Amino acid sequence: MTPTTPPPHHATEETEVLYGGNTSGPVVRVGDTVRKQWHRAAPSVTHLLRHLNRHGYEAAPRSHGRSLTGDQLLEYVPGTLADRDAPLDTAELRRLGRLIRDLHDLTTAYRPRHPQQAVWDVALPDTRAEVLCHNDLAPWNLVRDGDRWVFIDWDGAGPGSRMGDLGYAAHGFVPLHPDGDPHADAVRLRALADGYGCDRAQRDELPDAIHHRVRGMYDLLVEGGRTGRAPWADLYARGHADHWGPAAEYVARHRDLWLTALLDEPVV
Repeated sequence: MTPTTPPPHHATEETEVLYGGNTSGPVVRVGDTVRKQWHRAAPSVTHLLRHLNRHGYEAAPRSHGRSLTGDQLLEYVPGTLADRDAPLDTAELRRLGRLIRDLHDLTTAYRPRHPQQAVWDVALPDTRAEVLCHNDLAPWNLVRDGDRWVFIDWDGAGPGSRMGDLGYAAHGFVPLHPDGDPHADAVRLRALADGYGCDRAQRDELPDAIHHRVRGMYDLLVEGGRTGRAPWADLYARGHADHWGPAAEYVARHRDLWLTALLDEPVV
C-alpha cells in the first residue's frame, strides 16, 4: 500500500501512549491520530476499514492509511472504553447487537482490492467464512463518546462466522464470566441476540459458538505458554488463561438454560 501523507504533525501536538497493545505493539496518540505498528495484515485491514468508512459505518475508526514513517495511521476517537464503565444495560446490548449485525452485513459486499494477495491475521480461524469479522469485540475495544460507539483494534479482523463473532462479544459484554448469575445472563444474552436480529438457526447455534470461542482462547493461551509463541506466551504468563478456562466451563454448564432463553420467552 502506498504511504499517504499524514495529517499535520507539529512538535507541540500532545503525544500519549494508549492503553492496550497486548498483541499489536505500542499504540500512540499524536494529536487527533493513532499510530501503531504496520504488520502483515495491515493492508487488508486498512482496505476493509476504508470500505466501512465509505458506507457510513460509524462504529469503525477512519483509516488514513500508512504514514510516511511506516505506521498505521488511524482516527483517534475520544471517549471512554466500555470496560471502564458499568456493564451495558439491556437496551445498550440490543444496540451493540445491531452494530455487529450492520458490520457483518456490510462485509458481504466487500471485495479485496487484490483477492489473491489478501492477508489476515486471525488468532482463532473459523471453519466457515460467512463474513469478515472484527474477531475481538470486547469492552476493552469499544470506545463510547456521547452517542457515537466505535470498535477499535481491528488488527485481528478477517473471515469468520457471524455467530462466532457475536459469541465472542457475548463473553465480554453480557458478560459470561465464571462468577455470573446464569439467569440474569440469559436475559442479557437474549437482548444481544435480539439486537442482532438472530433467526432461529442462529439462536440455536449461538451457545455452542460462544463456548467454541471461549474455549479456543483458553487453548490458544495454554499452547502459547507451552511453545513460547508470541504474544500468547506473555499473556499466559500474566495469568490470562486463569480466566478463560473457568469461563469456558461456565458457558458449557449453562448452555441449555441460555438456549431456552434464546429460543423461547426470556428467562426471568
